Amino acid sequence: MPVQLFNTLSGKIEPLFAVDGQTFRFYCCGPTVYDYGHIGNFRTFLHVDVLRRVARLNGLALKHVMNITDVDDKIIRNAGIAGKPINEYSAKFEKAFFEDMDALGVERPEQVARATESIDDMVALIEKLASEDIAYKGPDGSWYFRIAKFPDYGKLSKKDFEGIEDGARVDVDEYDKDAARDFALWKAVKPGETSWQTPLGEGRPGWHIECSAMAMKYLGPSFDLHAGGEDLMFPHHENEIAQSECASHEPFARHWFHVRFLLVEGKKMSKSEGNFYTLRDLLLKGYRASAIRFLLLSVPYRHQMNFTFDGLTESTNAIERLRTFHQRIAKGTWPDAPAENASVAETIAKGGVDYLAALNSDLNTAEARAAIFDVLRTVNAAADANKLTKADADATLALLEQFDAVFAVLVDNDAELTKAALAWAEAEGRIDEAAAEVVAQFGAGSLTDADIDALVAERTQAKRSRNFARADAIRNELLEKGILLEDSKDGVRWKRK
Repeated sequence: MPVQLFNTLSGKIEPLFAVDGQTFRFYCCGPTVYDYGHIGNFRTFLHVDVLRRVARLNGLALKHVMNITDVDDKIIRNAGIAGKPINEYSAKFEKAFFEDMDALGVERPEQVARATESIDDMVALIEKLASEDIAYKGPDGSWYFRIAKFPDYGKLSKKDFEGIEDGARVDVDEYDKDAARDFALWKAVKPGETSWQTPLGEGRPGWHIECSAMAMKYLGPSFDLHAGGEDLMFPHHENEIAQSECASHEPFARHWFHVRFLLVEGKKMSKSEGNFYTLRDLLLKGYRASAIRFLLLSVPYRHQMNFTFDGLTESTNAIERLRTFHQRIAKGTWPDAPAENASVAETIAKGGVDYLAALNSDLNTAEARAAIFDVLRTVNAAADANKLTKADADATLALLEQFDAVFAVLVDNDAELTKAALAWAEAEGRIDEAAAEVVAQFGAGSLTDADIDALVAERTQAKRSRNFARADAIRNELLEKGILLEDSKDGVRWKRK
């Protein structure tokens, strides 16, 4: 059964499929690189990551395009304050964005599209709209989209814009959520701003035309799905649909996927509330990127999520349970004999079915997680009672591999980013007590998972050779690095403090 996914445009749950029968083509609105990404941004990108991973589990070939907005109002404003050209200013935050995504285990799209690399495509699209009197030049030299020419305006956000005033214009990228105005496609040059000399006149693109031009450049005039946060539904996505469908006379995207807002401790995230967190802020508090990923995926994408530090602690503990369980099953010695308890095999098989069914049912990540933990409890109990067979263990490991193919939390990827965040904090004089503890784990000589496994193996061999001094030295070395060892009948397991 294919993935069933809610379509914002139709308001219905619909099957996910490639309309050309070959490649599932989708576009995701990427970051505007004017600052470090915050956890609300990453909730969207993580659920898009789950979407692509689940689509691939279901046999779909992918062509995923994500844009980088490297020219817009905020970038121009901040670059001006910093006294830097926009390309130099935005490059720093684009690099940081991909470092954060890598630490969170987010797969790279097949195509990254930068706005500044597609200016000619934007100009051509505006010229096409102008040839049909849908784009017009305003008295300030900017070009605007005539909303009255698109009767379906509002069909995505379900807003009623009857009686749109023709010629009422707005030239800022983000504006009142209930305003319907002719929006800027091309902004005439202003003193000190980056600009391009084009047949439209000297200037730069508006934000909305950027995504339409890049999506159609790489995916064609009509494609399978468009994704983004719910905050982009209006005006950005509504404007994309209007300008794209007026130019192509085809449906722009067949399916629309929107991720709900994130609250922090019950409040809207904002710097004034003191609850605004980047990924790096949380790493410097001693949390792991895997725990942040697991928490942000704990609530299905169509539900508003309340991010709390208690929840982050619970997520950290849940991952430790999973990793301890994985180590136990992978390193244990299990009898290659007929099952003593057939219900164990049945529970593992049912867990796999329930896991995939939950993901295929509108990406229900909460129920998918629950299915795996049900298996964990049953298998642990069987292992404790010496009733787990090698066949059960192999089936469990296969299920965990399938689980991690989507959730990607069994291994940490954040060591390099944490070191970079620490270097920045030290340079800024922002090493507090929590960050000091992180320094102990991730400063010079920090250990990767592979390093730890190698030392654990060396310690095991040292004990077999009765070299207890070396075995104790390794345990102490790991403890100093924040690694705890647990000797059990199933072998040695380790975890980070």
